[in-house]
Amino acid sequence: MTEERLSFQAEVSRLLDIVAHSLYSEKEVFLRELVSNASDACDRLRYAALTQPELSADDPNLKVRLIADKDARTLTVADNGIGMNREDLVENLGTIARSGTAAFMRQLTGDSKKDVSLIGQFGVGFYSAFMVAERVEVLTRKAGEAQGWRWESDGKGEFTIAEAGDVARGTRVVLHLREGDDEYLEEHRLGAIVRKYSDHIAIPILFGDGEDANALNSASALWMRSKNEITPEQYTEFYHHVGHSFDDPWLTLHWRAEGAIEYTNLLFVPTSKPFDLFDPKRAHRVKLYVKRVFITEGTEGLVPPYLRFLKGVVDTEDLPLNISREMLQHNPMLAKIRAGITRRILSELNKKAKDEESASEYATFWENFGAVLKEGLYEDFEHRDELLKLLRFRTTAGDGWVSLEDYAGRMKEGQEAIFTIAGDDVDSLLKSPQLEGFRAKGVEVLLLTDPVDEFWVQAVGQYKEKPFKSVTRGGADLGKIQGGEDKPEAEKVPEGDLASLIALFKLTLGDTVKDVRSSERLTDSPVCLVADDNDMDMHLERLLKQHKQLGVGPSKRILELNPGHPLIKRLTERAKAGGASGDLDEMAWLLLDQARIVEGDPLPDPAAFARRLSSMLAKGLAA
Repeated sequence: MTEERLSFQAEVSRLLDIVAHSLYSEKEVFLRELVSNASDACDRLRYAALTQPELSADDPNLKVRLIADKDARTLTVADNGIGMNREDLVENLGTIARSGTAAFMRQLTGDSKKDVSLIGQFGVGFYSAFMVAERVEVLTRKAGEAQGWRWESDGKGEFTIAEAGDVARGTRVVLHLREGDDEYLEEHRLGAIVRKYSDHIAIPILFGDGEDANALNSASALWMRSKNEITPEQYTEFYHHVGHSFDDPWLTLHWRAEGAIEYTNLLFVPTSKPFDLFDPKRAHRVKLYVKRVFITEGTEGLVPPYLRFLKGVVDTEDLPLNISREMLQHNPMLAKIRAGITRRILSELNKKAKDEESASEYATFWENFGAVLKEGLYEDFEHRDELLKLLRFRTTAGDGWVSLEDYAGRMKEGQEAIFTIAGDDVDSLLKSPQLEGFRAKGVEVLLLTDPVDEFWVQAVGQYKEKPFKSVTRGGADLGKIQGGEDKPEAEKVPEGDLASLIALFKLTLGDTVKDVRSSERLTDSPVCLVADDNDMDMHLERLLKQHKQLGVGPSKRILELNPGHPLIKRLTERAKAGGASGDLDEMAWLLLDQARIVEGDPLPDPAAFARRLSSMLAKGLAA
């Protein structure tokens, strides 16, 4: 086969340009990324060889070698792992073969130093080689195949692939170093980098190509060591390795469970939100090992989906080494491990949540991962009480994050429900007319801005026997609540007089609305729309409509009139006096459209709204 010349995917070309022009202060991380890739390749071969022992029979001792050639000025990172064939080379080295491509490109800032730090996070660490290399060669042969391959690129938009003979199983990455980077040919320098970043890797990392090669790492599984033997720096570097992350862990949990089932866990909660946190697959990044042998990553059933932000390792003695990924999903031992992990994580998070000294740290954690944790409220009934303790909310009180316990402790006398309002963001919710009466009474309302809020609130129903109630559904029930200031009855339109305006509005609007009635909840706005008690919440209906999940047509809403507003007073007087019904009809439609606009709903007939508004403005100016 002749040499093929191919172009990089556009995103890879841009990535390589960032790397090549980077002034990144710690170029040495390229070695961490390449060694990590080599280690992963060895892990994958070890797992494959459990069912196909012939794959590793010719060279069973897995290792990573660093080979420096000072005359040629090349550094080679070689492994005898799973290797690659032509398709693997194109997919792994020619494209960013992950759903994170678009997310990666969105997070690029234009600042080279910041952008290079994203490389490992998005699983594209191989390209960091171009920080120190002007040209990279890859020689590889996949386990179980006879044909070897050679990949080469200078990182400037193209790469070549050709068949290669006499290639050992595994992968050799040959870096032709740039001028000024000869330090990466020195054993002492490479050894220091390996000990700093990769000492925890359980596969030997050797310097040299012969039998007398020197070991650069301790080559023992970090999670199997005693916590007393591990430094914070080692934990951090292991987190970087296992999670392909550049941030530091916010929480590190290392423990061994003993009893009917024995397993060791080294799990981390990230400081930063992973780019794929809301990927529809909801996959976690925890690796499962059996007796120090890597089995798989993201095992379904090992970690609940609402804890998918966890990264790290679970190693058990009690699963068979040759268990298939399909059998894992139905293994009862895995369910017990999952239960133990869930209890421990929620317990540790609760400690953080209650610790006043960690309040700001927990607030940052909640901003990053709160929306994901809430999924557990309707998925995991067993741990619902523990999850409820972790919840934090923005509220109309405006004093930072508030727990349900805090909210319940300052409910007003006569308040029989926990009031909520759902929307897209806090600022727009605070301007909602539905909050006016609650604000006047001094009643605190939870501001729900995550789409998942609409689902868990319905699933949970209540907290400490107090039901959750949306302020945009049903009656406001403010009359029973003590405190605050009610508008004097003398300033409101008498009920009997308002009835005539309500009757006229009902007749004019017909079945466009479900009802027209006087409002308890409005103090400043003339009108608002609310849902009936038995109808879907308005924000939930909008969400379902946006995602084309609304099975039926939109629900009809109730139009509420504020009996204390000057406009409603004037309209009531005109209706009572038998004024021109045409003008009142137009006002009914205008006020309905106004309520729709405030609610964020599209107008069914914008042209009619504009015509009515222009007509009313002209009459007002002529008066």
